[in-house]
Amino acid sequence: MSRYAAFVLFLACGIAVQVSHGVEVNVTDSQDKLCLYANLMVNFSVSYETKGNENKTVKMELPNDVTKSASKCDNISSLLKLDFGDGHSFSMNFSMSGKMYQADFITVSYNLSDSSLFPDSLSNETVSVTVKPQITNVGVDTCYSCKSEDVIQADFVNMTLWNVLIQAFVSNGSKSEKITSCKADTPTTPVPPTTHATSTTTAAPVTNSTSTAPPPTTTPTPTLPPPITGNYSIKSGNSTACLLANFGLRIGFRQGEKYQEMNLEPNGTKVSGTCGVNSSELQLTSNTMTVMFTFTNDTAKFRLHALNFTTKMSSGVEFSEGNTNLSLWEAALGSSYMCNKEQNYTITSLLTLYTFNLRVQPFGVAKGVFSTAEDCQADGESFLVPIAVGVALLVLILIVLLAYFIGRKRNMATGYESF
Repeated sequence: MSRYAAFVLFLACGIAVQVSHGVEVNVTDSQDKLCLYANLMVNFSVSYETKGNENKTVKMELPNDVTKSASKCDNISSLLKLDFGDGHSFSMNFSMSGKMYQADFITVSYNLSDSSLFPDSLSNETVSVTVKPQITNVGVDTCYSCKSEDVIQADFVNMTLWNVLIQAFVSNGSKSEKITSCKADTPTTPVPPTTHATSTTTAAPVTNSTSTAPPPTTTPTPTLPPPITGNYSIKSGNSTACLLANFGLRIGFRQGEKYQEMNLEPNGTKVSGTCGVNSSELQLTSNTMTVMFTFTNDTAKFRLHALNFTTKMSSGVEFSEGNTNLSLWEAALGSSYMCNKEQNYTITSLLTLYTFNLRVQPFGVAKGVFSTAEDCQADGESFLVPIAVGVALLVLILIVLLAYFIGRKRNMATGYESF
């Protein structure tokens, strides 16, 4: 609880954010045409633990001298990644669906070994925090604009964004003059108070009836065929694989009273992500969904730490759900995690993940191939069952043979006595 105290104090006291200058970024495609434009102001408040078992909160801003070399964009997805300082970064992932686009995730990474910002830090690792922003339903060929402050809270990090102007998908190399404003910038029309006339009503008499309403009927969810196993990889700067993942994926989610499932189709799925020392990300974007996997390591083992899922219902309503406090697919660094049997994981009360023929390695990939796999418990149990059956059959055979020899010995003894 003490780790969150600094955040509560920071918000409660209303500490003013630092005055920041807008960062303007122009990202171009392979033809040197503008494909992503951003102009925004961002401040951060980061809480960390010191060697003296104290919790400190530092404030920093997104500086003007950022590096945008890792930013990229194509027809269906864009990444704005801004590196700054000693190992810090701010990134936004965008995806397009039809004539709309949205920001799927914001990821902030900060290097605790940077003593100028985090003096006397207990940890020297680089921490990554992923959150879901409220930037949705932005029309293609328009800029998203939000002058109001947008405070996004996450574990150990608070972000304040304002004076934001972003066009994640630029057509014909020219920024649009059309604006899609955020809800906070949209003026609301006050609703005049309503007056209620006083009237006297007579309650209808209650009559007892012996008939009962028929029980509600539910339509069974159709069973989907097993999903196709896809092979996904992320490459580092020297074009060698640094993250490998093979699996068939099915997502089950509930919106209101409606539950549905969908398979991820590997064909046409866009693969993106990053590899880091302590955190790696894999984002899969298809025509129907976007799934972001975030892996972390603690110098001994790696695990799936966060999962975020976004899709758009047939009605046009967006569904987004995630969990940033997972401990799944754990294996030792230098090895891979494998689970061939179908598995299901409850990510949240509204989201379930199903995997088939799963094998992942987000760190320590050598020569572009998986390292020795650590099997999941389910696979271990699948080997125990035939072994147990074999042992039981062997014991049964021994009992039958023992009974046969005992019976035969008795028969022979009875035969001798008859003479």
